Amino acid sequence: MEVLIVEDDKVLSLLLTKMVERMGFDVVRSVSKGVEAVSSAVELSPDLILMDIMLEDDLDGIDAMLQIRKKGLSIPVIFITGNSDPYNRERALETEFVDYLIKPVSYDELQASMNQVKD
Repeated sequence: MEVLIVEDDKVLSLLLTKMVERMGFDVVRSVSKGVEAVSSAVELSPDLILMDIMLEDDLDGIDAMLQIRKKGLSIPVIFITGNSDPYNRERALETEFVDYLIKPVSYDELQASMNQVKD
């Protein structure tokens, strides 16, 4: 499985990369901005996107996923966010996400979530 990681925190991005690789999957790219997430999804068409909600630019992770959906891509997405407020979770429902994880995310939690995509 090829995974695109969208995370603005460099340490967390590296940690997610290591966890994904430990599970035996490939990280095809790691980006920190919403516009990069959209262009990378279109260019690479990964099997899964791990998406933070708060990103470095004006396009948050939910809006980035909505743009990806508008381009006709049905790539599964797992949101990983430090923000557990109901407003963002409600907005995220439009993207038909696989899971919505709250940071910090454990290896087991991420693996269980990613297994939903494999099945």
